[in-house]
Amino acid sequence: MSSFAGTRRVRAAGTVTGVKGAGRLPRAARPERTLRRPSSVPEPAHGLPIDIQRKRLVSAAIRSTDEVGYVNTSVARITSRARVSRRTFYELFADRGSCLLAAFEDVVALIKRDLAAAELDGLAWRERVRMGLWTILSFLEREPALARMCVVQSLQGDAKILAKREALLASLATIVDEGRGESGRSTQATPLTAEGLVGAALSILYTRLSREQREPLTGLLGELMGLIVLPYLGPAAAGRERTRPAPEPVPGRGARLGEDQRFAGDPFEGITMRLTYRTVCVLECVASEPGASNRRVGALAGVPDQGQISKLLGRLRRIGLVASNTGFEPALGGANAWTLTGKGERVVQSLRAHAGIRAGGGVG
Repeated sequence: MSSFAGTRRVRAAGTVTGVKGAGRLPRAARPERTLRRPSSVPEPAHGLPIDIQRKRLVSAAIRSTDEVGYVNTSVARITSRARVSRRTFYELFADRGSCLLAAFEDVVALIKRDLAAAELDGLAWRERVRMGLWTILSFLEREPALARMCVVQSLQGDAKILAKREALLASLATIVDEGRGESGRSTQATPLTAEGLVGAALSILYTRLSREQREPLTGLLGELMGLIVLPYLGPAAAGRERTRPAPEPVPGRGARLGEDQRFAGDPFEGITMRLTYRTVCVLECVASEPGASNRRVGALAGVPDQGQISKLLGRLRRIGLVASNTGFEPALGGANAWTLTGKGERVVQSLRAHAGIRAGGGVG
């Protein structure tokens, strides 16, 4: 212990201890911090931009309901999986129900996004229904966790989620009900017919998504279209729908969502290091100025202490987010030149996508 008696230790409050007669540094003697955060990184909210915290919580809620069901998904389970504090959770959501409602609404918003991209307006009723159904089935098939949240787990939700679910089904039934104007055969159909058809299709999807052995949902297109068309256009038209070839996958939406767009994924998933606001600043600085030295990265990120920035960059290198001197030729004993790895680039892209950061700087 005696070997540490003369060690100079600095507390966070600015008091120097371990030196005889030391006390709080006078304000005039304290070093001024003139460095500012990069303009491309938003203000911190308990360590990370608030939009990212929200996304991590909603993502964790979806994955938790998929693993243990709606009833067993607690605030503690959500925050533990998201690696977000309960304090931050309650600053973003009033309770567990509001978080799960946000998850349901965000999934529905993604489905509506795909429907808007399908450009269904102007199509004849049967083609509009067919392409809309194909778009929904394609989304649910490539994002099974989101599909089960929307179709299966939401049925166990509270009154607010059930009301949102009923409103969604009513809007789908309104579109199907337009089939009453397609031919003389449909005169006996009523609005209840459309509600029954939507309910039947949903029941089939519920059963398929609840099975352990799952078949491709897009394979249901022909049978479901035959079911929908039958009361409006007759058995011949229904038979033709059952045998029609499936549409071609829409470019860009035929596979699972990319890492920068995928809703259910945590942008930090698979990263063991706890990424704080300061870490986000450092990654963004390396992205904006490849080849920067330790000192330069520290200056850009507002971390003037060279020991701290060296440790931080070293940890980021060990988990594979940054690399030093890649593509550069520093002199022997020269400064490091930091760049992002492929993994690091994906994390930064995800951060920008979820926090509204435009490439090249600036908060969108």
